[in-house]
Amino acid sequence: MYENGWFSIRSSVKTLYLQQQKRRENLINRQFSTSRLNEVWVSDVTYFHFHNKTYYICAVLDLYSRKAIAYRISLKNSTQLTKGTFKFAYQAEKPQRGLIFHSDNGSNYISKNFTAYLRQYGSVQSYSKKKTPYDNSVCESFFGSMKQEELYRSNYRSEKEMYLSVAKYIAR
Repeated sequence: MYENGWFSIRSSVKTLYLQQQKRRENLINRQFSTSRLNEVWVSDVTYFHFHNKTYYICAVLDLYSRKAIAYRISLKNSTQLTKGTFKFAYQAEKPQRGLIFHSDNGSNYISKNFTAYLRQYGSVQSYSKKKTPYDNSVCESFFGSMKQEELYRSNYRSEKEMYLSVAKYIAR
């Protein structure tokens, strides 16, 4: 650090930044049709307030079937939530290597921990552009419908009832 409080920044910082930005490519480019199951999965996290708590719901949808193949509910929006949901989907579906996993740029999806986890399973990550929900409209639409058709229409008496309602909605 210099006397006036200024300090030197490595010249390679910009290069590292640009490399990281390049890695966040949108591989599906709003092409939401696929030719087979387990070719492209999309994922997102939404939240729901109930009894003075915020619940985070993460879902993974298969683009071919348009069905949720996995979901998890947590009181924390974390990398563990997204990893757990992906793991559950992977174990249930057993996709081939090269699966495209598309999400937004949320911190839980861009974390080194999560990206390394996907690579471990041979999955390729695809990202929506920042502040562009249309790039992940299948998942956005799924959560919008779930909230309008189920969550906002029900007066749950307990946390268990809310969990069961989400499970029933996703299973249909």
